[in-house]
Amino acid sequence: MPQLQRLVITSEQLQGEQIALTQEQQHYLGRVLRQQTGSRFIAMNGKGQWWLAKLDSPKSAHILESLNITTELTIPVTLMVAPAKGNAFDQVVRCTTELGISRLVPLLSERTLLKPSPHKCLRWRRIAIEAAEQSCRQVIPEVLDPMSLTAALRWSQQRGQTTAQYICVTDSAVSGLLSKLAPTQGIILMTGPEGGWTTTEQKQAILAGYRPVSLGRRILKATTAPITALSVIAAHLEQHSVSEQQEGVT
Repeated sequence: MPQLQRLVITSEQLQGEQIALTQEQQHYLGRVLRQQTGSRFIAMNGKGQWWLAKLDSPKSAHILESLNITTELTIPVTLMVAPAKGNAFDQVVRCTTELGISRLVPLLSERTLLKPSPHKCLRWRRIAIEAAEQSCRQVIPEVLDPMSLTAALRWSQQRGQTTAQYICVTDSAVSGLLSKLAPTQGIILMTGPEGGWTTTEQKQAILAGYRPVSLGRRILKATTAPITALSVIAAHLEQHSVSEQQEGVT
């Protein structure tokens, strides 16, 4: 139901079939969208559940029915990105959320220019919620606290052997990401900072099990690379899912 407004609600807001709207949601529905008592919208908990809801008053709504809608990628995709300076990372969070990312990890590499503050991280989590609402996501991507490369590699090794791990590099001799994608239970992909990875960082990632991949013959900006990579992965996963469905029908 893309024509209906989508709002993320927390478990604390949901009491039985009743939804207590936050002040921000009250303002958005009532003042910005001019919705009145009786208007319908989609409530989502960011963990996979959707409901059709109806406004009872400016402050509350109630659930009419559960909705069975599938919008997620077939496997979880984690993206580790070295943020560019300024507010450029805002767009990375927004676009990769729209494309279906499951988890986003701000990465502090040797050449990372931005050292994110707690306020920045909070802002990115809000952007992820807004982008999830806008793009009909069932799940809100998790935006983790910034990690050093060493900590990120250690964290990813705990994900298990069923997760494919890739690091995007600018070496033209390396195979493209699309050609390396294979059936797996999850993907972790790493894109570098402005100025690229250091030789030591690339070796460190490869030793940790990351396969080097290319995003093409051109050098992409630190903000373009993660969006491009997620576009490739999302298109591959969704095409594969469609093919399986068609084979199941025949």
